[in-house]
Amino acid sequence: MFIESDLGGPVKQKHIELVAMNHHYLFFELEDFFASAHECGFQSVELWTAPQHFFMDYQQNDPVTKITRLMDRYSIQVMGLCPEQTNPKPHNMAAKDPSIQERVYLYFTRAIDVAKEIGASQVLVTSGWAFYSEPLTEARKRSVEMLKRVSSYAERKSINLAMEALRAPESLIANSVEDLHSLIKKVDCPALKVCLDIGAMVAAGDTIQGYFDTFGSDVIHSHFVDCGERSLHLSLGDGERNIAQDIEEFARNEYRGVLSVECTDAQASYNPKAADARSMATYKRAYEAIDDGAHL
Repeated sequence: MFIESDLGGPVKQKHIELVAMNHHYLFFELEDFFASAHECGFQSVELWTAPQHFFMDYQQNDPVTKITRLMDRYSIQVMGLCPEQTNPKPHNMAAKDPSIQERVYLYFTRAIDVAKEIGASQVLVTSGWAFYSEPLTEARKRSVEMLKRVSSYAERKSINLAMEALRAPESLIANSVEDLHSLIKKVDCPALKVCLDIGAMVAAGDTIQGYFDTFGSDVIHSHFVDCGERSLHLSLGDGERNIAQDIEEFARNEYRGVLSVECTDAQASYNPKAADARSMATYKRAYEAIDDGAHL
């Protein structure tokens, strides 16, 4: 989404909204995350459903009032959910065991229901992962079938699914733009869209423009991070990417989603608020350069 600038001075253009995530708050309480997001100037967040923050499995979840009360208290909107779904978590979109498959379906449909109840518009999904001892083609078939089921449910609930690529060895099913395009084409459901994860993009040798050339307006979300030797999921300003240039590339492609800072850097977990403050300061500096007409 686009928001009016709050950076001071005349507004020259609308800005793509920067939103916070809670990955690096894993040793802090959920309210600490909401309070920090508010103090750092974020208006929206993407909520990672870590059990100590918001417990959810295939049978149950914490009361959604745990989230909505914090939303009201800190004037923060949860724009999307990011359920746990990578190995060794059991929620594998390409699960092989039939009993696990049913639990996976119930888990993701529950996530869709929670998103709907709190007023979020999307749920983050992945392709799932394969066993190294099996043919990759078989795991991809299972991924497609589960994505079809979950996407169909999401469509009925008017919730979008934003699917991101994963890096090896997290998964070998969908690492690149080409892999994502193949899966999404096979699923063939309008509710299944794309999340452009900068870290996965860099690992695969893909580009921002390549994502938009392939998916166009179906790129509805981004895990927008900095990248460096330490990690491919750093807070903005902690790595080597040209953040202003990246933002400009999203804007040139008329991107209508948000830029969600999915920081998974272990060093940031000691002081996540400081990391978020760096991200917001870097974002503001980037827009100052863009609004001033600097070509970086």
